[in-house]
Amino acid sequence: VTAARTAAAARLAGATTAELGGLAMPDARLQVAVAAREAAAGAEDALRVGERDLVAGPDGVDEVELRLVAHAGAGPQPLHKGASGGELSRVMLALEVALAGADPVPTMVFDEVDAGVGGRAAVEIGRRLARLALRHQVIVVTHLPQVAAYADRHLVVDKSSDGRDGATRSSVRTLPESDRIVELARMLAGLDHTDTGRAHAEELLAAARAHREADRVAANGSAGRKKSRKAAAAAG
Repeated sequence: VTAARTAAAARLAGATTAELGGLAMPDARLQVAVAAREAAAGAEDALRVGERDLVAGPDGVDEVELRLVAHAGAGPQPLHKGASGGELSRVMLALEVALAGADPVPTMVFDEVDAGVGGRAAVEIGRRLARLALRHQVIVVTHLPQVAAYADRHLVVDKSSDGRDGATRSSVRTLPESDRIVELARMLAGLDHTDTGRAHAEELLAAARAHREADRVAANGSAGRKKSRKAAAAAG
């Protein structure tokens, strides 16, 4: 079990680190450390492995820890200590993408996953979220049009004050496709009343749809190849 975990840890760390490069964390690295837990001297539940007494439990003798090297020159830190809120969200997104084919969780919620990024990095975040949505229900809170353009459904949260009692209320509405261009243009620094803003929004939405279709075709092709290999193995 330890040998299998160590090999899987190396693959997961490599796949996740590769994803971080496209999420505005080019120098970050994820490490998955697998270490045996040493038993206290004379412990009754110790398991002798080679020359060492280890703590053995229902999950084996290993302790697994995710560590992040946030930037060049930094030392590895436990993920919950070495990452800011935005970095933690992006690391979790990278992990989910790396584990997309094996994660049974049906619904994922991301908030602040695009904190502190923009431009090309925001597009890459949107594309990876859309890839996750091929296998899961993905709910994302975002203020970036580059991310919102990749959504299957675009919901808008509005706040309003009722003049009668002064209370502030929030509402959620689903945008029809005909209104998405206007909303994306508004998210582009309030350019919804300009032809340039709408043209940019249309281009953004068209690019996102093209990326999503390409990723969908690639995912279906990969699934088909896996089924063919399994069928060939069974026949052999």
